[in-house]
Amino acid sequence: MNQKRALIEECKSKENKVVTLKGWVKRIRHLGSVSFLLLRDRTGVIQCVLENEWAGFKAETESVVQITGKIVATSKTETGVEMIAEHIQILNSAAPLPFEMNKKTLSAGLEHILNHRVLSLRHERANAVFKIKSAFAEAFSNYLSGQGFTRIFTPKIVSQGAEGGANVFWFNYFGQKAYLAQSPQFYKQMMVAAGFERVFEVAAVYRAEEHNSSRHLNEYISLDAEIGFIENFHELMEMETNLLQHMFQTVSLHFHEELKLFNAEVPGIKEIPKLTLQEAQEILQRTYKKVSPSGDLDTEGEKLIGKYIKESFGSDFVFITHYPKETRPMYTMPSSHNPALTESFDLLYKGLEITSGGQRIHEYEQLLASFKSKGLDPENFKSYLHSFQYGFPPHGGFAIGLERLVFKFLNLMNVREASAFPRDCGRITP
Repeated sequence: MNQKRALIEECKSKENKVVTLKGWVKRIRHLGSVSFLLLRDRTGVIQCVLENEWAGFKAETESVVQITGKIVATSKTETGVEMIAEHIQILNSAAPLPFEMNKKTLSAGLEHILNHRVLSLRHERANAVFKIKSAFAEAFSNYLSGQGFTRIFTPKIVSQGAEGGANVFWFNYFGQKAYLAQSPQFYKQMMVAAGFERVFEVAAVYRAEEHNSSRHLNEYISLDAEIGFIENFHELMEMETNLLQHMFQTVSLHFHEELKLFNAEVPGIKEIPKLTLQEAQEILQRTYKKVSPSGDLDTEGEKLIGKYIKESFGSDFVFITHYPKETRPMYTMPSSHNPALTESFDLLYKGLEITSGGQRIHEYEQLLASFKSKGLDPENFKSYLHSFQYGFPPHGGFAIGLERLVFKFLNLMNVREASAFPRDCGRITP
């Protein structure tokens, strides 16, 4: 009768018991009459001592094996236990590896690593990225659920881009022109109006932007939240500040050892500084002689503002507010103080935009006029606009780019490292 599989993390409590472990061969060393095999599963690594007939056992690195043996105490391993192997079975042997797996980092180019993505994800450092990424998404969901939000699931096949722009992927949908969703924006607003009031989604979005940089992906995970019955867009920034506090605290609590691999410093978030776009542009001009594009910050400007905020306030974060109407989508609420500006914001983290948000227009006639002012045909958006005729509350929301958050937090070199199977201008495999 086959013995039930045990996990490596359980072995500390199974001293002097015989267990069966299954996993991958991390490394095997032969020292005369004894061999030492490091076995890895999803919960950790254990040393297996191979003696007698098992000494000299041959197994390629990364082969999948099953080992039965006795767990004994030892002072020679970090876990304080090791296995004395009694039986080993190779379940699936590995081919020669395309790069060395047992170094602290993978010493290969990013493209080569991505071409062998399943293998590279087994590496301790790469594996930790996605455990932390998963924890961020879970903490985002748990926090908002505790604040009265409902998780929603919106279509990714849509009839129009949510931002009315050109950065959309289109395809033939049974004879009609359809698009991959740039954002769940329209649908999360409609769900607010449907009576749910507070909604969130964790899902992929698609941007047809021909940027081949270290900070862009064409498919990424967006952490979206939309809130009804707000008084102003400052409530949204306060909500995101509290949300990020919870997300970072959760990761810090559960992934202490993983964070050491990246020298990642958990930011202490209390109150995030705020600058209007105009103030940010003036700082760039005055401090760095940097001229910004009209109505926005470019990549260099974001990095310099991040540097300025870190040096001046000790913060990794800064909200940039009040972008002009012409640079914001048609649903963005104009500012009550200056109708040429909007009640909108971006959040920069270590000099990179990770969030865009703001208050939305909730009155039908105002929204209709905004669509027309942007040169958009309201007929193309009638199902969305129609919902505003039946009592739509004041509302707003924001979206966090999950990969960018992980990219900056873990001090990665490229945002593609924060995507298990990244999609960029040149990559649609694996």
